[in-house]
Amino acid sequence: MNSEQIISKLNWLYSLELSQVDLYLAQSRQIPDLYVKQTLKRVAEIEQGHVENVREKITQLGGKPTVIGEAIAPFSGKAAGYFTSKGGVKTLLTANIKLEEMAMKDYKDFILKVGQDESLFNLLWDNLIDEDLHTAWFVNKVKELE
Repeated sequence: MNSEQIISKLNWLYSLELSQVDLYLAQSRQIPDLYVKQTLKRVAEIEQGHVENVREKITQLGGKPTVIGEAIAPFSGKAAGYFTSKGGVKTLLTANIKLEEMAMKDYKDFILKVGQDESLFNLLWDNLIDEDLHTAWFVNKVKELE
């Protein structure tokens, strides 16, 4: 991948991570279950770290974080967080699992294409592992609710 393609893909992930932050924060405000609420807040903090790391990498590579992503992703995350919360905890977590699985696929696909940039490789792996851990927690909680 050339630098422009890498920046473009990073901007996609940047938008996705921005959306996830607002999704999880919106969900945490709607759910009465204290453990789920606190977990969603913590997951949002971790996703915010992803936003900052991806933004920094885009800038290091000479790119600019997407303005469209910064404008639209938070709105779509808040809206999705509000609506997924209305179906209850199990529905919310099931939706989150699907979103995290999509994010993991995007990270895995990108990792296979990044080439020799070790810092980018490590950033993508770190974010992928976090997404996987979030998914595992969501899956376990869904199983508890069944």
